Amino acid sequence: MDDDSRVTRRRVGDAEARRANRGWWDTDADDYQAEHGAFLGDVDFVWCPEGLREADARLLGELPGRRVLEVGCGAAAAARWLATQGARPVAFDLSAGMLRHAAEAADRTGVRVPLVQADALALPFADRSFDLACTAFGAIPFVDDSAALLAEVHRVLRPGGRWVFSVTHPMRWIFLDDPGEGGLTAVHSYFDRSPYVEQDESGVATYVEQHRTLGDRIRELVGAGFRLLDLVEPEWPAGHEGTWGQWSPLRGRLFPGTAIFVTDKPAG
Repeated sequence: MDDDSRVTRRRVGDAEARRANRGWWDTDADDYQAEHGAFLGDVDFVWCPEGLREADARLLGELPGRRVLEVGCGAAAAARWLATQGARPVAFDLSAGMLRHAAEAADRTGVRVPLVQADALALPFADRSFDLACTAFGAIPFVDDSAALLAEVHRVLRPGGRWVFSVTHPMRWIFLDDPGEGGLTAVHSYFDRSPYVEQDESGVATYVEQHRTLGDRIRELVGAGFRLLDLVEPEWPAGHEGTWGQWSPLRGRLFPGTAIFVTDKPAG
């Protein structure tokens, strides 16, 4: 990827990143669902390309009756699964294209949840209005000020509520996005926080993904008022021979591809 002149690593402000990623996901929604929709399912909660499911991991705890916010929901498969478990989910995303797929999946399955188009940095929800919040690779990697996003999630969670999210494992930023042997050689500094940027011929960003170290993530969580309960690094399961972008059996059996942060907002 780094040989392409339209791919770089550079600082990107929040406004440019927001425009780029909203446009990207609106444009790419159809292709994304065509490529990954079968793996994600219409009514399922898959945390990561390794295939870890909430039905097995139970990272969110008890679900019946809980009001749950899915942050950066995409096509909202996780929110629909949560509804089948007795939870009361609300799903939001910045992308109208992804929410269109969420509405279509609701029509296919008959499982409907409230869908909201919203910015993760300015949640249109009241303080302490949710029992749980979650996201599988949604929103967090795509905003410049992830500390502000965490503060917003903390605001809308009730005391004692859990906040669980998955992101690309920070150590993956050392390597190229190559699922093959080319992706086994370290080429970048782990400590370089410069975002991965795809841009057009004029140098305007069309896709932006942010990098934070593990320490950065923990400091942001603690700074927002959360307590870290667990850090899950799913292992590549035997028999899983699929690839998803830079995730592959070759790399997955050697080093982690996903980090899942399990946190809560302390009661009182």
